[in-house]
Amino acid sequence: MKKTSCALLLALCASAGARAECNAPEQPTLPDGAEASMEEMLAGQKAVKSFQEANMDYMKCMEARMEAAKQAGEDAETKDARKAALETYTAAVEAYNKAVSAEETVAGDFNTQVREYKAANK
Repeated sequence: MKKTSCALLLALCASAGARAECNAPEQPTLPDGAEASMEEMLAGQKAVKSFQEANMDYMKCMEARMEAAKQAGEDAETKDARKAALETYTAAVEAYNKAVSAEETVAGDFNTQVREYKAANK
């Protein structure tokens, strides 16, 4: 019984620790390409690149969390421990997918603003 309780406690602590380490970056505020100056567009580009770098770090963290949860599930000796590991894994996958979508959205929105800037500054 003690061995099972320890395994469950270790799995929960590992997932809580991984969760605390993974912080999704905030999406940057993008310039309005139709009215922005070149300097504002360059600052927007820099903000997008910083977001992408931070988001990549976040996704790597989520990958590690998924792997830890997968391992915890494989090592689990009880149904409750397997369930907890599966929940942690599922949440990590959802967070990872959300991060991918956020990156696609930010890049797409910035590209739209670049096109608007070019159209406004012909």
